[in-house]
Amino acid sequence: MAAARYRPPTLTEQQMLDCVEVRLLGPDEDGRSRYSEWMSAHHYLKSDHLVGEQLRYVAEVEGQWVALLSWSATAQHLKDREEWIGWSAPHRRRRLALIANNARFLILPGTQCPNLASRVLALCTARLSADWQAAYGHPILVVESFVDSQLFRGTCYKAQGWQPLGLTKGFERSREDYYTEHARPKALWVRPLHPAARRVLSAQALPVALQAVEDKVIPRSETTVAQLRGLWQLCRAVPDWRKRKGRDYPLPCLLAIIVLATLSGVVRGQRDLAAFARGLTQAQLRALRSYRGRDGRYHYPKETTFQRVLATVDAALFERTLQQWEDQLLGPEAREADTLVAIDGKAQCGSTPHVADEQKAQLVSAVSLPSGRTLGTVAVEQKSNEIPAARQLLTKSGPLDGKLVMLDALHTNQTTLRQILQENGADYLLPVKGNHANLEKLASQCLPLPRPPPPPAPNTLASRNPSPHQAGPLPLRPAPSASSARSPVRYRRDR
Repeated sequence: MAAARYRPPTLTEQQMLDCVEVRLLGPDEDGRSRYSEWMSAHHYLKSDHLVGEQLRYVAEVEGQWVALLSWSATAQHLKDREEWIGWSAPHRRRRLALIANNARFLILPGTQCPNLASRVLALCTARLSADWQAAYGHPILVVESFVDSQLFRGTCYKAQGWQPLGLTKGFERSREDYYTEHARPKALWVRPLHPAARRVLSAQALPVALQAVEDKVIPRSETTVAQLRGLWQLCRAVPDWRKRKGRDYPLPCLLAIIVLATLSGVVRGQRDLAAFARGLTQAQLRALRSYRGRDGRYHYPKETTFQRVLATVDAALFERTLQQWEDQLLGPEAREADTLVAIDGKAQCGSTPHVADEQKAQLVSAVSLPSGRTLGTVAVEQKSNEIPAARQLLTKSGPLDGKLVMLDALHTNQTTLRQILQENGADYLLPVKGNHANLEKLASQCLPLPRPPPPPAPNTLASRNPSPHQAGPLPLRPAPSASSARSPVRYRRDR
């Protein structure tokens, strides 16, 4: 490719650069079909098809279109990008949504103006993260693009501070888990939109404002094949009540996938169960003895299959299988090392009442901490609340000697606390609210008074050079009154 000769823009062209504007093109806007037609006609890829989250922009000069840009979800695996960011494989899979790919960039024919491409790119990247936040609920930290080096040099990306990371391997994804070679490696360009983007993406935990991005990603199971075979044997204890006709997937396979999904944090129903099963590898599906098709590949169960199983499975027997699997993974040492038991109730997501006076399905669960071992779950009966269910769950949990049981303020009553002390042999920690006036007053009196802060040490830098904005020490906040305080109270049995 011959080197292009640079020339400065003329006065008219400079006025054009000063007047260019970039606006977001809505999905239902009248110009959407025109956008697709021009992109298909003039872009070298001859297509406007994008994947995942996507936004499209139009650059205009006094209402006339001069350039088109498309942004979409990023590529799944890029060796040079992963090394540049420095994140792990699990972090990459959960945080890819924070990266956007400049999938299409087209300067429309008949538009000849130096620096137009870099100007349009700068205006678009300046607003991209805010537009993505408004459209999908999260910002963009890094942008990337692929440049066909046989056709383009990527000059506009270089002018805007993008960094080349190397060439791709020359493969394209034709279908799930299958790639074909196209023999046209492309140059990978990246640019962080936030100064700490690489540090945030590679951190052990995302900031609170970005954690919703990871919550939307269906987790994957890292369980080994040997562990999966042990789980399959445990699930065989549950008898199969289904008719032989139409049983493509063995019941132990379905129950094992449900166990894996539950322990991985999938709690939102059969749709997420099917998405979790889709992420299992062929080796994992083979270990679970899943259905094998005529193509020789092991298939994963679909949403309707999980729906039928969950509607009729023996809940008590399945819960016992789950606990046995946890014992195999964690071992008896973890059970003895746990010192806390957390009991809480939640309304089941998606359990919409069918009649006006019907309440949502509620479950009360007990978890042993810090291992996270499940001790049991009890459903709240209709026209009732969590208190009887929690007492039933405590009876089901058995002895809890030496452990501390934590519940919310709803369970601050003598019957429940007496059961924890006398029957389970445990201590308890509960908050006290204003509906227990006498107990709250007594608890407030037992709390120690706040200590005043120590006086500042003499001959310090602050005392020698006080700041002009320093108005002295902040006044102490008064202690809350007995009527407004919420005091945690912990009672222990006499040893």
